[in-house]
Amino acid sequence: MLINPSNPDERPVVLLIDDSEFVHRLLQARLKTESITLICERDGRAGLERAKATNPSLVLLDLDMPVMDGFEVLRELMDTPETHNIPVIILSSQDTIQDKVTAFDLGAIDFVSKPFELTELRARLRSSLRISSLFRILEQKAQIDGLTGLFNRAYFDDRWTQEYERCVRQGGGLSIAMVDIDHFKQINDTYGHPAGDVVIEEVAKLLQRTIRKVDVACRYGGEEFALILPETSPSDALVLCDRIRSDCESMTWSHHPERAITLSIGISGCIDGPLSDAVSWVAHADSNLYQAKQTGRNRIVCTETIPGPIKLPEAG
Repeated sequence: MLINPSNPDERPVVLLIDDSEFVHRLLQARLKTESITLICERDGRAGLERAKATNPSLVLLDLDMPVMDGFEVLRELMDTPETHNIPVIILSSQDTIQDKVTAFDLGAIDFVSKPFELTELRARLRSSLRISSLFRILEQKAQIDGLTGLFNRAYFDDRWTQEYERCVRQGGGLSIAMVDIDHFKQINDTYGHPAGDVVIEEVAKLLQRTIRKVDVACRYGGEEFALILPETSPSDALVLCDRIRSDCESMTWSHHPERAITLSIGISGCIDGPLSDAVSWVAHADSNLYQAKQTGRNRIVCTETIPGPIKLPEAG
């Protein structure tokens, strides 16, 4: 069985885009023993929208279809950031050299001529799913921080943009929290870098077990973390973050049992849609973190986003 790295218990989804009812029935019958979930669409436009909505592990794509032909669908799949890594196998009765060259130039991973031999198709499908699985594993590893197992800064930047745009479209609450370990340099200087690494790892674990499934915890850089909290007002974000702050303060550390570790946190959020652009929103949360540091540490500064760009003070 091929594994989806983002969910090991989930079977790979294969999207069939073909206007032939016969092909739909044939593959649903003959591929039912494969460890996949087969979903089907009957025209190019509907198939393209389904691919964007479901992010399948593989697309089986016919060339001759109504609304949008297969080449148009393939071109748009490859030009769309959300779908350009999905492998595509062309299924077509048009098997001229030019068709094959065009399909491969546009980004198809394989080309199977109709009428196809089902044993061969199953073998090609399995091979393409293995490639898809490997690509997804590599993509996921590129987004993970090696020390903590949290998402990294690159992932944060992408995900924050997505959540911000969702909030612009749909309204509702959204908050971001910047979390920083207090006096971290002293921990490294006094107890050594291995002790500092343990602190970073344990704070990361604390964040992971406290946030909800829909929330996103990232290592922002060094000893600083970022929490993206969808559908969360500033007041609700404050309750969550104060639990994190309090739990961290009460932890005991093997390298320095006599010394507590505390956190400073800056929160910026909205109740019903954003008040500023995405970059300024992060800057506002970072400004609140700075204020928490400057006013004594081991505390939280939480405000609603403010309109317009924000100039951060120099960190002291």
